[in-house]
Amino acid sequence: MATIIDLHSHSEASDDSRAPVGAYLNWIKLRRAERPLDGIVLTEHRQYNRAADYRALEDQFDVMVLRASEVETDYGHMLVFGVNDDILRRFDFSNVRLPAQEVIDGVAELGGVVVPCHPGRPTVGLCEHYETKPPLENVTAVELLNGGSRKGENERAAALVDRYGYRAIGGSDSHMVSLIGLCATRFDADVRTIDELVRELKSGRYEPVDFRPNRPRPRRAAPEMAGT
Repeated sequence: MATIIDLHSHSEASDDSRAPVGAYLNWIKLRRAERPLDGIVLTEHRQYNRAADYRALEDQFDVMVLRASEVETDYGHMLVFGVNDDILRRFDFSNVRLPAQEVIDGVAELGGVVVPCHPGRPTVGLCEHYETKPPLENVTAVELLNGGSRKGENERAAALVDRYGYRAIGGSDSHMVSLIGLCATRFDADVRTIDELVRELKSGRYEPVDFRPNRPRPRRAAPEMAGT
């Protein structure tokens, strides 16, 4: 049974968003024909919203809510899935210059997974950092489709995926209610918990999906052009 999840969203717990979680879920329920989401992941900036409990809202709207984090590193912004006490003890998520390679390897060692997000975005994306630094090791996947990206940014991400053979996810990066679910990730498996999400992200059995009107997935390079 496939599961479609928006892996990148921000609620009012993030300092640059005013979107209540209940409003997100109501929007999804009303527009499931256009954006057939089974769930969302709240990836709050520079924090893990440990105390949040969304079970009543999940029951009310029949939409799954999982929690993760978006952290800032010396290679740009990255999503951290499977956050636990051990990860929080090792890494200070409020640090805006976390060492990316240490985060990727340390989170994996402690049971989570890290995915660089909006890699085509200037300054905070992986593509720009790869122009002056060596590529990171042990990258599980990158965010190919980002609903908040500007023209050309997802195309840069597609070139990165082709060049390095990375797996790809999708997320809306929503900070506004109406943008939730514009991009998402379709998993082959039934995903209902954060542990199952981490397992499936490591498995590679998923693909990014785009629900933006008249917006095809960015065209990836032909095989003979990859790596150029």
